[in-house]
Amino acid sequence: MVGSVNLIGEYLRARRELIRPEDVGLPDNGHRRVPGLRRDELAMLSGISTEYYTRLEQGRDRRPSPQVLDAIARALGLDEDATAHLHALGTPQEPRRRRPARVRPGVQPLLDAWHNTPAYVQGPFQDVLAANRLAVALSPVFTPGSNILRSVLLDPTSQESLPDWQNRVGSLVAALRVMAGPDVNDPRLTDLVGELSVKSDLFRRLWSRHDAKPHPGGGVHRLRNPLVGDLELHYEKFAVTGADRQLLVVYRAEPGSPSADALTLLGSLPEESTPRRPHTTDRSAPRSHARPAH
Repeated sequence: MVGSVNLIGEYLRARRELIRPEDVGLPDNGHRRVPGLRRDELAMLSGISTEYYTRLEQGRDRRPSPQVLDAIARALGLDEDATAHLHALGTPQEPRRRRPARVRPGVQPLLDAWHNTPAYVQGPFQDVLAANRLAVALSPVFTPGSNILRSVLLDPTSQESLPDWQNRVGSLVAALRVMAGPDVNDPRLTDLVGELSVKSDLFRRLWSRHDAKPHPGGGVHRLRNPLVGDLELHYEKFAVTGADRQLLVVYRAEPGSPSADALTLLGSLPEESTPRRPHTTDRSAPRSHARPAH
């Protein structure tokens, strides 16, 4: 639950319950009362006392050493990203200074200048803060003022534009975990997680796993547009300097490919002919402070 003070305890409990005893060489007699590993089993695998591990999971010890966190991460089989997330939760930090979610004045004109390149800027909790015309024409997911995760989970129109949307939800939820880190009391995050927990069984199930993996810096996305059909686009993500965890996302098609032809055709269509998303019902999303793209 977002807002709980025992972040590291919630994380450890969730990860512990995902591990089967046989996966770590422990016997399973079939009469276990808890899912996954018991506390004493994880403590043994980590080389620490059961008493100390229990204090840690119950939130009675908030300052574990890096060595202890590394030992627990190895016992849980965490990868590099998940281990970094564990260290972030176990290291006291000053609360982030919350700033309004907005892009710098020069960012929107830059996006608008890329007539053949879909691009948008997202905030730390996957709110779309600015986008150019081609990005909005490509998919309603990228409409400024919307939230990408919310759209993918709850908006049928957005789901139709992403043929593999169910496979992408897990990575979006894991990225949200990383972006939030220990700063779980941010009102925007609390509102978003609260809404999605009520409206989406899939989100509740994924959020409870506490998977944590940052946004990939690049890759390939497959999108479906009602006017030009299926596209396979490469994307790159860049941190926006001087902004609070904002990412610039840029798409491109392989030169000479059918996707490149489709993207060119989509960009040549008059704006009024491209499908427009109805006014967003995501009342919790921050308003875009960027001027509309032309």
